[in-house]
Amino acid sequence: MPEGNSPAPAPTRRSDATRTAILDAARERFAADGYERATIRAIAKDANIDPSMVMRYYGNKERLFAAAVSLDLRLPDLAALPREEVGRTLVSHFIALWEENGELTAILRVSATNAAGAERMQGVFRDQLLPVARQVCPDPEQVPARSALCAAQLLGLALTRYVLRFPPAVALTREEIVAWLAPTVQRYLTAPSP
Repeated sequence: MPEGNSPAPAPTRRSDATRTAILDAARERFAADGYERATIRAIAKDANIDPSMVMRYYGNKERLFAAAVSLDLRLPDLAALPREEVGRTLVSHFIALWEENGELTAILRVSATNAAGAERMQGVFRDQLLPVARQVCPDPEQVPARSALCAAQLLGLALTRYVLRFPPAVALTREEIVAWLAPTVQRYLTAPSP
């Protein structure tokens, strides 16, 4: 290469673009149809590729699902907050995530009816929610139970609002949801044991 010339930028690899198209199509299909009804053929059609390409990159539907819904909840550092704000902060964070991230809806639908989805949701709970709860729970031995109660509240809301779409749950504003749920989540995380 002549001196002073910089190398041409590497073209985007076709395989990267194909993987991205497959994952985008899979997220949308899993969110819309759930795990059982989503098919490799439908996902490939949505991505404008041959179904064999999906199998080439991901092997099977279960591995595709795992790749498509790898979730980082980006949970806030609760230890850095005033203790009385943890419930409000956590509920506000989850509402924003649910409203901006179709992957969460997909994994919730799938986890209710499929072992792979349930395992994925359990992994998110274990790897992401438990460590955050440890930051504020007064008794380390109660962290799993307190975290499970928080998850029950947040997932129950998500199920009724984003999956089942109960009209009263859908009609609530973000502010109303936070006002109703934050005190309960706060109590689960920080109140003395009953």
